[in-house]
Amino acid sequence: MNDESALIAGLRQRDPQAFATFFEQYADRIYRLAYGIVGNEADAEEALQSTFISALEAIDRFEQHARLGTWLYRIAYNHALMILRRRRPEESLPDEDGPLPMPSALTDWSTLPEDRLLSSEAQEILRNAIAELPITLRAAFICRDIEGFSTAECAQIIGVSEGALKVRLHRARLALRERVSEYFGEWVASPSSRGDHDHDV
Repeated sequence: MNDESALIAGLRQRDPQAFATFFEQYADRIYRLAYGIVGNEADAEEALQSTFISALEAIDRFEQHARLGTWLYRIAYNHALMILRRRRPEESLPDEDGPLPMPSALTDWSTLPEDRLLSSEAQEILRNAIAELPITLRAAFICRDIEGFSTAECAQIIGVSEGALKVRLHRARLALRERVSEYFGEWVASPSSRGDHDHDV
């Protein structure tokens, strides 16, 4: 019996130590995934708690040919979506699987100084850009590029085909690149910015 099988067996026996291990192993990633979708701490905490409650209620029905983590993140994703729908019931999830638009402006980041790319301001721009993505694109980007799940795992978590997941991920990356390019494009176009950089060199 491997570690995951032993953990599942302990959860089915309602072993407190197994639950503590379960929570410790997955809570941080569940919270990050939920926060990325709902966008605030209170709703992310609610999604986190609801996820573990639902998982314990359903653990006896868990089919062990699937990975426990993927199954759990799928539950978390569904709870986060339910919270969003409750908060904004009039807002439907957009269809993001149509033809890909071409970005209107892209900046060559290779010409930018490293300290500019890694600045707190640039990171804040990126965080805001991720938060502004449509939920379907944001979920794909967080799952694949931030949390590091495989394409197949993300497709299972979000409940779409791998092809649809790849389309959403590509759309998200294009949208983020365009948004961040606007910021860096303004910086490159600024004479004072170019002057400072030239002076440093």
